[in-house]
Amino acid sequence: MSSVIDFKNVTIFQDERPVVGNLSVSIGKGEFVYLLGKTGSGKSSFLKSIYADLPLKSGQATVSGYDLGSMRQKDIPFLRRKLGIVFQDFQLLSDRTVYDNLKFVMKATGWKEEPKIKARIQEVLQQVELSGKEQKMPFELSGGEQQRVSIARALVNHPEVILADEPTGNLDPESSEAILKLLKTLSESGCAVLFATHDMLVYNKFKSRTLLFEGGMVTEKV
Repeated sequence: MSSVIDFKNVTIFQDERPVVGNLSVSIGKGEFVYLLGKTGSGKSSFLKSIYADLPLKSGQATVSGYDLGSMRQKDIPFLRRKLGIVFQDFQLLSDRTVYDNLKFVMKATGWKEEPKIKARIQEVLQQVELSGKEQKMPFELSGGEQQRVSIARALVNHPEVILADEPTGNLDPESSEAILKLLKTLSESGCAVLFATHDMLVYNKFKSRTLLFEGGMVTEKV
């Protein structure tokens, strides 16, 4: 299995303070991997280092073919087009429809032709089971539906990896399970998914590879 993420002896720093030490991990195409640990254990810092929000200061790391150690600032947007990022708080534009939320991201990442934009939006909304909701405003949707829109937004550029940072943190148990199943299905279609959580109820829904963040270290949970 070819790796889409490969970290070797990486220490991750937040404000000059090491938060995760000596991390070596390889994640392959289509893998679903839990990042399990308490709030503040370094899960989000790991995700931020993957999408180059935290610079690599020690060790070696490649993500989707990009060497994080030698990557230039102008290459970061191209790396991020290969990644889909899903946050706990949805981060939708409240004054725009579902369609326009997705279109905004696509325009910002280089899509120009309206027919192609429209076709891709319909495609991703179908993937997340929101067909017909294009003209809804975020406040007209449930929390689970809003998170599905944010997953659709993460999918528009055909990412190789989805980074989901506590994506069920603001959802009820039923919606949480539905989002988990959706992300698992996406991994089965070949997109690697990193699912950060501290919620054992969500985690226990199904077993998968797990990286345990604890005490500034990361270990593989068996």
